[in-house]
Amino acid sequence: MLRAELDAIDIKILRELQRDGRMTNVELAERVGISAPPCLRRVRKLEEAGVIEGYAAILNGPKLGFDLVAFCLVGLKHQSEANLKAFAALAQSWPIVREAWMVSGDSDFLLRCTAENLTSFQDFVIEVLAANEHVDTVRTMLTIRQVKKLGLVEV
Repeated sequence: MLRAELDAIDIKILRELQRDGRMTNVELAERVGISAPPCLRRVRKLEEAGVIEGYAAILNGPKLGFDLVAFCLVGLKHQSEANLKAFAALAQSWPIVREAWMVSGDSDFLLRCTAENLTSFQDFVIEVLAANEHVDTVRTMLTIRQVKKLGLVEV
């Protein structure tokens, strides 16, 4: 399903679900101005087309003891396809890494990390990340405060 195939009601549905994915179908239908049965059909169509990938609870990291958010820019020694795939696979296995992006420019990967504290983050960077045989450079950025938080996609 391409964006061109989405009508104004589909866009409203996506906006509302991105704001609150837990609302009932009846509430969603009221918010977008249609009755519940066609609303449910539209949501299912969006799910089946992969436009809606899933639903999740957004957790408050600091209330769960994860007070530190940091970003790591990682440069590999060699950018062969095998090395890029190997590093990407490793990133999947590190719980501290919450998002990983292969990027262009001076670095090869951007990692968003969440840790309990600075010591646990430093241990990960020194003992795991920088110690990896494929890694050449690691630049870290500690966050101060999040100033904007929206859904992942503007609709």
